[in-house]
Amino acid sequence: MDKSSMQSNLDCFLNSTTPFVLSQFLAKSEIRNLNRLWHPWEREKVEYFKLADLWNCYDEWSAYGAGIPIRLDTGETLVQYYVPYLSAIQIFTSTSPANFLREEAESVCEARDSFSDSLSDESESEKLSRWDGCSSEEGAVEQDSLSRTNDRLGYLYFQYFERCTPYGRVPLMDKINGLAERYPGLMSLRSVDLSPASWMAVAWYPIYHIPMGRTIKDLSTCFLTFHTLSSSFQEYSYSIIIHLCPDMDLEDDMENSSRKRKEGEKIPLPPFGLATYKMQGDVWVSDRSGRDQERLVSLFSVADSWLKQLGVQHHDFNYFMSIRRG
Repeated sequence: MDKSSMQSNLDCFLNSTTPFVLSQFLAKSEIRNLNRLWHPWEREKVEYFKLADLWNCYDEWSAYGAGIPIRLDTGETLVQYYVPYLSAIQIFTSTSPANFLREEAESVCEARDSFSDSLSDESESEKLSRWDGCSSEEGAVEQDSLSRTNDRLGYLYFQYFERCTPYGRVPLMDKINGLAERYPGLMSLRSVDLSPASWMAVAWYPIYHIPMGRTIKDLSTCFLTFHTLSSSFQEYSYSIIIHLCPDMDLEDDMENSSRKRKEGEKIPLPPFGLATYKMQGDVWVSDRSGRDQERLVSLFSVADSWLKQLGVQHHDFNYFMSIRRG
């Protein structure tokens, strides 16, 4: 309690919405098979997590909301609850979509003959189009540009960009479970299988606060957090957070993380980028030194640069940015 009371409300939000994922280590026999463009370091231990374990971190939050402790200027405290929604995701692997489709179709057909039959009725081009994971309504990435950079980015296995209004969305865990029925890799893939370009954005929308009965404008603020999905991007992501968010309670996990953690402990995935919407007062930017405002600007800039480098149109981010500029 003493430590949390020293944190700003923005610190509390970042801490409370950072997933801590079950840590595992690759067998030594598997380390030599890693993509050396993505994992150039020679290490005795290579830490990773399964995507399925990452989604489990959002299970309770999706059902009940993540509680963010907030201290008001009056000295009062309350807990604001936020529900996470999948805003965007891109997964790049070293395996081509056609190969992934073939491997997973063979696996699925053992238990679901009807799914296998539906695959056999499609042409190869139809399969690849379906495997992109997004329709014309979902901000597709230009496939030509991706094919020219396969060595660096990998192959686009799956992507999704949410375009529904907040009221038309389902919480993150429900969305992932639905998508995983068609794209099993969302559950089976590991962070070491993914290129550094793999990422996701989570939209956090407020639902209620305890105690109830007060209307506070800034508690209607919505957030977008950007997270890496790749083991090879972890150290870069951590360095960003340590620099921008020095008070986050993550130092012990980040410093020499793979050496200090044991199998079965947790890997933090703090956001490397952030965007906000409806931030009208000073509840979140409460640090008088201006550090909170500086972090918000820096994290927003990192998210903007990230999207531009990948050449994607992220609907939620564009909307947040248009409101910010307006």
